[in-house]
Amino acid sequence: MANDEAAVLAAVGPRLRALRKQRGTTLTDLAATTGISVSTLSRLESGQRRPTLELLLPLARAHQVPLDELVGAPETGDPRVHARPIVRHGVTFVPLTRRPGGLQAFKQILPPNAPAEPEQQTHEGYEWLYVLSGRVRLLLGEHDLILQPGEVAEFDTRVPHCVLNPGPEPTELLTLFGPQGERLHVRARPTKR
Repeated sequence: MANDEAAVLAAVGPRLRALRKQRGTTLTDLAATTGISVSTLSRLESGQRRPTLELLLPLARAHQVPLDELVGAPETGDPRVHARPIVRHGVTFVPLTRRPGGLQAFKQILPPNAPAEPEQQTHEGYEWLYVLSGRVRLLLGEHDLILQPGEVAEFDTRVPHCVLNPGPEPTELLTLFGPQGERLHVRARPTKR
């Protein structure tokens, strides 16, 4: 039994290092996020420091992974993601992925009756969206598009854009968002009016 526990604890450090490197995070970045010193993080990763719950909880939060993943607990067989919806400016975002960095997936629910004077915004990244139900008005630079259920759009988010619901009922869509340069392979074509 003691050998099993020692093996589990010995595997935590390499697992922490691999997780941090996979996400492209430095020890300094992780220290700033967790409040754990760089030297403690380094000793944890190298196996020179014994992992404790007080150290693992903030690391699990920072990496957005369950604590079980850090310690290599056996799988429970339940693959479900237990997402907590986030509401911003009336738009509901249901995260479908748990890992920071890389591609992020969301189900979005847009409230009805978009504002008459929408404001386009820009930011780093690349976005792909798929309309599940309702209609979406996509303002993308000079383009003003209406997307129906089953239609897809993909765009660089450095182009001024705004995603709205022009209809009287809520609209649902799937959104994939990634850092700049991570492109998906489906493109929307403007409809001819």
